[in-house]
Amino acid sequence: MTRYILLLRAINVGGKNLLPMKELRTVLEKANYSNVKTYIQSGNVILDAPKNPEKEIKALIDTNFHFIPEIMVLTATAFSAIVLNNPYSEYEGKRVHIYICKQCPTLQVEKTQHLAADTEQYTLIDKVFYLYAQDGIARSKLVANIEKCLGVAATGRNLNTINKLNAMIDNID
Repeated sequence: MTRYILLLRAINVGGKNLLPMKELRTVLEKANYSNVKTYIQSGNVILDAPKNPEKEIKALIDTNFHFIPEIMVLTATAFSAIVLNNPYSEYEGKRVHIYICKQCPTLQVEKTQHLAADTEQYTLIDKVFYLYAQDGIARSKLVANIEKCLGVAATGRNLNTINKLNAMIDNID
């Protein structure tokens, strides 16, 4: 069995794609996934499976909740590498945002530089875009256009959430 971290994109936002984590956990357990844990309502799941569960979980969500979310699936090892590679780990967790991309992005450098505020720093490492936003992301033009800059689907989590998920990887009963 392999431990996977699933990051569901664009769920429970603005009343769309509603997916209660408690109900999802029940659906996944009934489908024989083991050690299923969820964290907050933004679509974070940890579970054990014999193979990459993306297709099956998309089908389960479609059947039970009537929509198909984009899911970024990472092994526990790959997820831990994201944490280790974070160039902004010394900053406050709510100011650092990590975007995991579905495929390797082709960063639109000129567009990204144009949209980034003077107080924002970013680094792209493989399929992960790290952003330090000193002033937060609420008004960030870069964040509002992040997928246009990356050219691929991505889902973001702040460093506090990433660190909590990383701690949960080894703390499953």
